[in-house]
Amino acid sequence: MTEALPRLDTNPEIRQKLLPYCRLKPGEIWTDPRGRHAVAVSDARDPESMAGLVRALDGTHPVLLAADPPYNFPVGGRRSEQLFSGDIPAYLDFSRKWIAAGLGVLDENAHVYIWLGADQNDGFQPLPDFMLMMRAFKELESRSLITMRNQRGYGTQQNWMSVRQELLYYRRGKPSFFPQYTDIPRLLKGYYKGEQSNDDRSRHRNIRPGNVWVDIQQVFYRLEENVPGSYAQKPVKALERVILSSSEADDVVMDPFAHSGTTLIAAERSGRRCICADIDPVFAEISIRRLEWYRESGKTGWQWQSPFPEVSGDEPG
Repeated sequence: MTEALPRLDTNPEIRQKLLPYCRLKPGEIWTDPRGRHAVAVSDARDPESMAGLVRALDGTHPVLLAADPPYNFPVGGRRSEQLFSGDIPAYLDFSRKWIAAGLGVLDENAHVYIWLGADQNDGFQPLPDFMLMMRAFKELESRSLITMRNQRGYGTQQNWMSVRQELLYYRRGKPSFFPQYTDIPRLLKGYYKGEQSNDDRSRHRNIRPGNVWVDIQQVFYRLEENVPGSYAQKPVKALERVILSSSEADDVVMDPFAHSGTTLIAAERSGRRCICADIDPVFAEISIRRLEWYRESGKTGWQWQSPFPEVSGDEPG
């Protein structure tokens, strides 16, 4: 089986065919008929756009920001306007602006999670540069550097295969945190002060994920949650873990780089509200359609089928 759509950010001709079917233009916001979510076509760096997105969902400030921005290096060996790469100073300037815009609308007690990469062929940029830059945001306290292991890596016979994905975790103020558990059962007992065993310390039969996640499957075309055309897709399970640990029912979560709409779907499944944005109308439309498809079918994606079934190669009309 092959996916119904190729990678959209590097196929401008197909993207142009999809644009007429997108309900939003730059600067516009879609609001959920059920009043739970809002999706915008806007630039994550624009403070007024982010403020407008908050106002679209009754003005409640998000308690969680989960972002998967461009990483500043070719993804899958290819660059694109959406997944760009360039010099470090320009990338850090881009990063400062979108972080400042996000912080401008977050609650005073909030969690911030940022997916990021490290180019092992280019001095591991931008990860160390980004982490140093984040020290300028004095209101944020660094909490953890999470590593998610991808089951399907990439590499050559001349180097260690790259199978890791970094997730930076910060917090503002003193937001609540709720420990989560994996599906991995506890098989060994550990002993602590006073010879207290794991059984005494925890009533849960499974282990906690810690900051190295080995139990989440990387998204590819054999999984239901796969969204054809969305190359940089994160697993729903990863975002559900973030959301469940760092928010409560009916809280608002925010994603300024919506892409395939994973944060939106995870919020819907977790009983949270979500505001998200993407600078590209096509990916904003995919996010909305993915939510509608989930509500209609109970499926988290399209696997290898197209999110745009009406497009058969001909222009609409």
